[in-house]
Amino acid sequence: MFRNTLSAQSFRSTIMSAKRFNSSITPVSPPPAASYSQAVKANGFIYVSGQIPYTAENKPLPASSTTQDYAEQAIQNVSAILEAANSSLKHIVKANIFLTDMKAQFGDFNQVYGKYFNEHKPARSCVAVKELPLGVPLEIEVIAVEKDDTKL
Repeated sequence: MFRNTLSAQSFRSTIMSAKRFNSSITPVSPPPAASYSQAVKANGFIYVSGQIPYTAENKPLPASSTTQDYAEQAIQNVSAILEAANSSLKHIVKANIFLTDMKAQFGDFNQVYGKYFNEHKPARSCVAVKELPLGVPLEIEVIAVEKDDTKL
């Protein structure tokens, strides 16, 4: 509950001005696996839902795929969504990474992640989880700013 009326009004204004990007925003990333958007844009920020290593055709990678293959696919999915939303990987301000086996995946994941984020290093969390939707080994969600946002 808001104690400050101005804060409550500001919050409502932010929510009311949010522009939704539905699952058809970009056909080069897989559609959402449930009832959610690929991304939501609000006040110059783009909130990208967790992206898993599925192809744009909504197919899993081959069983022989490595952690690096999975990371590449998930990052490419994030990139495609951001490009469609007037942003890019270089505009990410926060990344949340979910791995199903931290010991086995962390090093390989970071090799791929480092290719995309060596100069621009967004804030990041990386956590181990018991399992992820559709049995995938990793998931990436991000918050980014628009390319033309000069406020930040």
